[in-house]
Amino acid sequence: MVSGKAIISSTGPIRYGMVGGGQGAFIGGVHRIAARIDGEFDLVAGALSSDPDRARASGRELGIADDRNYGSFAEMAKAEAKRPDGIEAVAIVTPNHMHYPAAKAFLEAGIHVICDKPVTSNLADAKKLAALVDKTGKLFILTHNYTGYPMVRQAREMVAKGQLGDIRLVQAEYPQDWLTEAAELSGSKQAEWRVDPKRSGVGGATGDIGTHAYNLARFVSGLELDSLAADLQAFGAGRQLDDNANILMRFKPKGKASAARGMIWASQVAPGNENGLKLRIYGTKGGLEWTQADPNYLWFTPFGQPKQLLTRAGAGAMPVAARVSRIPSGHPEGYLEGFANIYAEAARAIRAARRKGGKPEKDVIYPTIADGVEGVAFVEACVKSSKKNAAWVKL
Repeated sequence: MVSGKAIISSTGPIRYGMVGGGQGAFIGGVHRIAARIDGEFDLVAGALSSDPDRARASGRELGIADDRNYGSFAEMAKAEAKRPDGIEAVAIVTPNHMHYPAAKAFLEAGIHVICDKPVTSNLADAKKLAALVDKTGKLFILTHNYTGYPMVRQAREMVAKGQLGDIRLVQAEYPQDWLTEAAELSGSKQAEWRVDPKRSGVGGATGDIGTHAYNLARFVSGLELDSLAADLQAFGAGRQLDDNANILMRFKPKGKASAARGMIWASQVAPGNENGLKLRIYGTKGGLEWTQADPNYLWFTPFGQPKQLLTRAGAGAMPVAARVSRIPSGHPEGYLEGFANIYAEAARAIRAARRKGGKPEKDVIYPTIADGVEGVAFVEACVKSSKKNAAWVKL
């Protein structure tokens, strides 16, 4: 994670373009809403589909000018780099296998990148992309959007300040049920590419939602993973990628404390679950529990005392949570606002970069290419472990 605080300011909205996210896509619309919430971004260009006709039709629906409504990301990167009013950043919201070539094209064109996770479909490409980010000096923001929730930021700060003591246990889960039946055979575009190793990569549920659970656990706990043991299943008939994962984790020792242990369950075949992301962290002095379905609440239990309910913008809310809250307590903020916080942090970083490569102040937090490389390494380690009958594998 990169950290920085700056008031979003000056010289108009950030000009951005989008790759993917056209007609029939879910996540593209989420990105566009998130980018609009604070008025910091202006969508001015796009290559919204791998099909040129569909791309241009999608762009027209969104009001993108014809001369900036491109048939391919390669054409878009080249053309926008030459324009005096060209885009400053691009949002990449394609299936996983297209993240690397698209991000590479825009980084080489001198354009900042905002990219969906996992950062690439394989670790080799992730490492090459990290080297390119370093070479170009461009910003790379990875949309692990759950790190944008105010009470997740609060939990992270409480752990960092020692309010839980030495961390012993970290548990994360992300169950869904939408692949319980063969949605990939029913015409679902979202399901088709997620079960295809050529487009998704080596991980199914591990890459799609397991990476979110892992990133959230790392973000809040501050612990570094040492090794894991993973048992992956493909319950869906004929599926080549996992749709259920049970993962044990051993973290590296921190200070004099014993090394913490962790567990992740990620499933897309658990009936009755929608997007059931949960995190629990327990230490020598207390525990924390956060559930995405009720994101404005954080349960804190000091050892030997009753549970305390902390609320977004309520009594006990810390400055780190307050700075990413928009409305008073009791008015719920949710998924879109949390996602928008990643875009707001990206805006602060991009505005700082406008000032001849300046950096945002220390309170700005967003996932980076380093988080992306680690996420893909996590997925590949899970697959490797499972193939060895859940043997322990070093990250």
